[in-house]
Amino acid sequence: MEDDTTFELSKCVSSVSEDSSFCCPICLGSLVQVSYLDKCFHKFCFNCILRWAKVVAGKHRSPPSSVKCPLCKTENFSIIYGVDGSCFQRHYVNKDFEDSFILSRAQRYRLQCYYTEQGFLDDIFNISQYWKSHKYFQPNCWLQSWLRREIQALIQEEDVDIIVHHILGVVKPLWTRREQKSHINAPEKKQEEFKMSVSEAARPFLAVRTDRFVYEIQLFLASGLNIEAYDAVYIQRLGWSSPGVNTEVSQSELIDRTTVIPYLYIFDDDSDGNE
Repeated sequence: MEDDTTFELSKCVSSVSEDSSFCCPICLGSLVQVSYLDKCFHKFCFNCILRWAKVVAGKHRSPPSSVKCPLCKTENFSIIYGVDGSCFQRHYVNKDFEDSFILSRAQRYRLQCYYTEQGFLDDIFNISQYWKSHKYFQPNCWLQSWLRREIQALIQEEDVDIIVHHILGVVKPLWTRREQKSHINAPEKKQEEFKMSVSEAARPFLAVRTDRFVYEIQLFLASGLNIEAYDAVYIQRLGWSSPGVNTEVSQSELIDRTTVIPYLYIFDDDSDGNE
């Protein structure tokens, strides 16, 4: 059996080497630490398929002994990685799942948002006006919690404190340091600097989702809302609370309809950026 597996994996390794454009079907990015399911030999990033298996296992009362391939639904018993053509390592799908991190409903909703079309809230939360009116000087007391939930959803890990701290280190100087007057008069330049800095900080962790993440963080900051109110607007625009919409998250599960929506600020058309 091991000899047959090694032979099949050798062919798979050759095919990946020949096709450098092959992407992971889960994260849609280039394969990182290529791994294979032991029956169907479909290829994934090792961390992607491991997390997939953990999420599936979390839906069972007891750890399952196999997992269905996300592509072909074949039952597989292990994840094979570290293949060099003659040997490999194997991780069985029922191993160490007792400590796995399972996404909450709110986190699943945020992950679903990354598969929607970008820009459908631009008429409500004006990112361009956020920069032109220099509202980025206004600290956002909800950003750290929002970042934590966002990153947990995107990488499906519970311990993201280091990543959150790293990204906050890029954002907080906007609130704690007065910019030179030339920069105040160039909001487009400030926005591009922000996007570049956040992208560089987030890309090692978020990979292909980095650009969308940079857009989403700007959207949240531009909204001036707390997390609950922001979610309410997002979900209402998506229509996920309407009858017949196929979603696991309903608006009533995320917000209290009696909550007063708090704004950090209201944009004025004639805002000159003075505090």
